[in-house]
Amino acid sequence: MGWKTLDDMDLAGKVVLLRVDVNVPMEHGVVTDATRIEKIVPTVKDIQAKGGKVVLLAHFDRPKGKVVPEMSLGHVQAALAGALDCKVVFAADCIGPVAAEAIAAAAPGDVVLLENTRFHAGEEKNDPALARAMADLGDVFVNDAFSAAHRAHASTEGLARLLPAAAGRLMAAELKALEAALGQPQRPVVAVVGGAKVSTKLDLLGNLVSKVDHLVIGGGMANTFLVAQGIEVGKSLAERDMADTAREILAKAQAAGCTIHLPIDVVVAREFKAHAAHDTVAAAACPADAMILDAGPQTVAALEAVFASAKTLIWNGPLGAFELEPFDAATNAAARSVARLTRAGSLISVAGGGDTVAALNKAGAAEDFSFISTAGGAFLEWMEGKALPGVAALDV
Repeated sequence: MGWKTLDDMDLAGKVVLLRVDVNVPMEHGVVTDATRIEKIVPTVKDIQAKGGKVVLLAHFDRPKGKVVPEMSLGHVQAALAGALDCKVVFAADCIGPVAAEAIAAAAPGDVVLLENTRFHAGEEKNDPALARAMADLGDVFVNDAFSAAHRAHASTEGLARLLPAAAGRLMAAELKALEAALGQPQRPVVAVVGGAKVSTKLDLLGNLVSKVDHLVIGGGMANTFLVAQGIEVGKSLAERDMADTAREILAKAQAAGCTIHLPIDVVVAREFKAHAAHDTVAAAACPADAMILDAGPQTVAALEAVFASAKTLIWNGPLGAFELEPFDAATNAAARSVARLTRAGSLISVAGGGDTVAALNKAGAAEDFSFISTAGGAFLEWMEGKALPGVAALDV
């Protein structure tokens, strides 16, 4: 797959419709985490430097096709202006005369922010008429919202079919990192997949066993695989009805030459709470009245050896109940091991997913990973091997 970037586009004097993700958390009308806003700055600055007029298209929350004042993008106008260090003009619609007049009146160097695309019911339906109305406002479309690329919406997939289109800096960086991790990676490749339930990651596991050399399974998911092998896990979270599916995945991995790594030892407790009394036992020796809350030190040591032999690693999900100390120990230690190897230049590491980012930040390891995706659903669907409509529409 190939796509154009800003370097391939003549933007001088052009109105550039830039799809971004500024769906940031807010409290009492104030942005509490501006990470997503900060990440679009390079794309906006490059468009401005190339002589283009920047018009931002974005969604905010889930108004479900209705105008909901609390979900107006006007609430992020000030935060955008601060991050971009320029005037941001707000238009109270993303189509029609209101938007067109704001764009026409904007001075060179200004940025125009259009209202929440999801105030229109046609956005999530990828309505061609809505996409056309948006396209009529500009000359070029740039998508910098990988996090929305798994949805075929009017402001993502629809617009890309109607105007000369390119990937923004953030989108291009994300696609480059993902291609390096699973498209044509340096081998051996290790995937770390954690989380609570196998049932939510069936497509992911099924795709990965045919793509990677080693698959590490952690968290509650690992308990289901232990059960599938006839190992009792006491009161641990486990999807016993998924045992047959787990065995199918194990068989598929063996046929594909993919080694699956499950816990060797585990940390067990009788209560699901921070600093609960706990013991470390063999994975097959969980007491009937206890629950597995983390992988043990022998498991971590084995994983560190696997990581050291790898060239590429992709990570989604924690290895234990990372939100509760001390049951974050395995996740923290494994993450720091990956960070060290990446820092040393021997490993390409890509991670994504909400819990994953939180866990890596908590471990103090995130900054040393090669790439951290904040895309959530789009990152997962990419790992599952699914085509992302917003990316496919950029293909040239």
